[in-house]
Amino acid sequence: MTTVLVVDDEPLVREVVVRYLEHQGYRTLEADDGVVARKLLERHDPSLVVLDLMLPGMDGLELCRWIRNRSQLPVIMLTARGEEADRIVGLDLGADDYITKPFSPRELVARIRSVLRRAEPTTWTAGRLAFEELKIDPSTREVFVDGAPQKLTAKEFDLLYFLASHPSRVFGRDQLMARVWGYESAVDTGTVTVHMRRLREKLEREPSRPQRLETVWGVGYRFRP
Repeated sequence: MTTVLVVDDEPLVREVVVRYLEHQGYRTLEADDGVVARKLLERHDPSLVVLDLMLPGMDGLELCRWIRNRSQLPVIMLTARGEEADRIVGLDLGADDYITKPFSPRELVARIRSVLRRAEPTTWTAGRLAFEELKIDPSTREVFVDGAPQKLTAKEFDLLYFLASHPSRVFGRDQLMARVWGYESAVDTGTVTVHMRRLREKLEREPSRPQRLETVWGVGYRFRP
């Protein structure tokens, strides 16, 4: 059974989320602060963490950093609508997605399913992609630059592989949200921008002057083969 760790210091939020998740067939763990959540993570093996950023003690950003230093465990952040800066920091730390409060439990479950689906090992029919210094192996979900392995999150790999599988084709942010994240264009497409920046920092020799992951101003992004 898929286990979701819900970390939020608001009892009502935890109660509603846990009740809905369990109704949908998920097993749940609960924590009201970052320290308790870390202990649960050390003792159990959840499939995903729903993480509020505003926590007493160890806050959500610190816990997200702690998680990413140890694993690629999927993380969905909970944030208030005015916390755009924190959302960007959280995505930079490697969070897979975010949802703003107030939110519907139904939407949260849809996000969880989408993130888990993309975190699962996938059977790919296509072969390896090779572009001079860049090698992408979909069977093992590994990426190499000049022979050196690069550590990518599940979403970063999915975004890179999708673009590299359609070389030179331009995709808008809303198209990428739909094709890679599985969301409609109404969702905040700033997530795409953050993930593209992270990919450039990991893969490009000069991230400020990308040779592979290009921005087509006013349109979107493309992979240059």
